[in-house]
Amino acid sequence: MDAVSRRFPDVYLFSATVALIGIGIVMIYSSSAIVALERFGDPAFFLKRQLLWSALGVTAMYVALTVHYPRLRPLTPGLLLVGMLALVAVLVPGLGRAAGGARRWLVLGPATFQPAEAAKLILILYLANYLDSRGASIRQLQVLRPPVLVTAALFFLVAAQPDMGTALLLVGIAGAMLFVGGASVWHLGGVVVAGFPVLAAVTLLEPYRVRRLMAFLDPWRDPRGSGFHIIQSLLALGSGGLLGVGLGASRQKYFYLPERHTDFIFAILGEELGLLGAAAVIGLFAFIAYRGLRIARSAPDRYGALLAAGITTSIVGQAAANIGVTAGILPVTGVPLPFISFGGSSLLMTCMGVGILLNISQYSTRRSPQALPWQPVREVE
Repeated sequence: MDAVSRRFPDVYLFSATVALIGIGIVMIYSSSAIVALERFGDPAFFLKRQLLWSALGVTAMYVALTVHYPRLRPLTPGLLLVGMLALVAVLVPGLGRAAGGARRWLVLGPATFQPAEAAKLILILYLANYLDSRGASIRQLQVLRPPVLVTAALFFLVAAQPDMGTALLLVGIAGAMLFVGGASVWHLGGVVVAGFPVLAAVTLLEPYRVRRLMAFLDPWRDPRGSGFHIIQSLLALGSGGLLGVGLGASRQKYFYLPERHTDFIFAILGEELGLLGAAAVIGLFAFIAYRGLRIARSAPDRYGALLAAGITTSIVGQAAANIGVTAGILPVTGVPLPFISFGGSSLLMTCMGVGILLNISQYSTRRSPQALPWQPVREVE
């Protein structure tokens, strides 16, 4: 029989998270000082805001840590409703703020918030609750329909902003959680096959998405247009070598590389800190993946295991997508690098997710050596 114990939160996960936040603060100042001075007359403009969001993020992490995770279950329906309404409100002129050709932000007094970032955590909470309550019946097609429809609704609302990167990340999170939760592989494969024409249509109906795809296949075909981001990112990474050009000594940040402190901050990091610095950051995300899956494996119940698996998938999957874009192995998606890219909404919600992980880590199940790693999650009919 399993024994459940209350213990100290996972200090290794917390340390890796704080390390990434610290690296982000340093790199945001290094990559944004020039553009901040030119636009706002203050080289620390973005740094000050990121410091504020970091403080709020750590506070949110602490709050999530102190709330026993089963108490989140009754809040799920309300959070899902509020999240969908917020995603709709973003698209309404006067409520949502547009920038860079996208309408992704809600204006909340002096600050703005990106509901799509909250949608990831809300989807994880919904799926964990639904999958746990349905148990092995999730292998039935009719039981699989509600989470697929909810995911599809969130996908289209986020894609309409447009934010295809986050929309695809939502689908990836749902797919991973449904698989871990015991859904039939054949049913999931059928959903993928049915959804592929929809994804192709959504992509082909927007000319800029087609240009991004073509630039991914051959960025030098349009080096001053759609391929510019990828080329400049690769130049930054290539300039770093093994040890980098030195912290603060990047050349690509001098108005060559767009989105240098947001979506492409990893390129500046690789240029200034070199392959070793980039590998260290990748190693920290890999370590978070390890700790997160370890927490999922030792969670005392299916709900906690699914929550941990979903949050870990979200953080690590987003990091992999951002780094993949920076390295030119994925099309440009506009997905930030967790903990490191400038942006309050992403940092706040990611820290909250880590707080939930830390809360789950306080409760461990000590299994017998014969127990299967994912036995609490995937049930055998």
